Amino acid sequence: MAPTSTSDTAPDRRGQFSPDGLAAALVEVCAIAGLDPAGARLVRCTNNAVFELARHPVVVRIVASNALRHRVDKVVRVATWLAEHEVPAVRLVPGIVQPVYAGEYLATVWEAVPQGGRRPRGRDLAKLLHRLHALPEPSFRLPDWQPLDDVRRRIGEADGLGAAELAFLLNRCDEVSERLEAAEFTLPPVLLHGDAHLGNVIPSPLGPVLCDFDSASRGPLEWDLTPLAVGVVRFGEPAGRYREFVRTYGVDVTTSPTFEVLREVRELKLITSVLPILSSRPEVRPELFRRLDDVRRGDSSARWARYT
Repeated sequence: MAPTSTSDTAPDRRGQFSPDGLAAALVEVCAIAGLDPAGARLVRCTNNAVFELARHPVVVRIVASNALRHRVDKVVRVATWLAEHEVPAVRLVPGIVQPVYAGEYLATVWEAVPQGGRRPRGRDLAKLLHRLHALPEPSFRLPDWQPLDDVRRRIGEADGLGAAELAFLLNRCDEVSERLEAAEFTLPPVLLHGDAHLGNVIPSPLGPVLCDFDSASRGPLEWDLTPLAVGVVRFGEPAGRYREFVRTYGVDVTTSPTFEVLREVRELKLITSVLPILSSRPEVRPELFRRLDDVRRGDSSARWARYT
């Protein structure tokens, strides 16, 4: 079968991203990559289904959203670029043509990070972002920062969400988009990680490393400083982590006049991340509707739980 371009949207198939569907996809990916999927463990599943293989020091990430397939080629380029510049980050498995096309599925295959090392702290994320933001212009064109693009794509692929909720989310996107267009950013545009929170920093014996480059783009530096600040409010993360982050990076984005709209964008991303897999992951529905209700009511201090 000829590979499908990552810019195309694969047809929606009920059950495609169910546990059985993803397990079958893992078998296909491993067959192409010359790996053994036996005993693999599903680590998490939102935008990607992340499997840790039992018989190889390898992690397989299968795209779990047809609407976000277009990002995978960029992920491969960014990961290669970071490796060339020796940025502490996860590495693609060499010798495998990436991304891997497996029928209707698309995947990337990564070297597992060796276990060990201390839990990453706010200062670790700040140091990694400093390193990332100081890189020269890459040898390829990065997409411009369009943070609501993937939100709208997820809404368009939502399966199992009512018309009222969809209408609310689309209207919310339009309102936030208008405020975002009016925002004036004072910090320089940089290579953005795009989803810079501590969950995307992995401990290793040699020190913390960055992972997850799906949202990488070129845009205002303020955006990479936003997720940790929002995490303190919405997920109850220790405020000391953010204060440490600020001391190390040297900028407190919460004092910026752009922070409120950046927070609104971040919250839309946090709400919609599970929409493409909603029909096959019904256990996330209560948290999704709680988040929707909080935003609808204008409750900016309600605590949220992580999607599991």
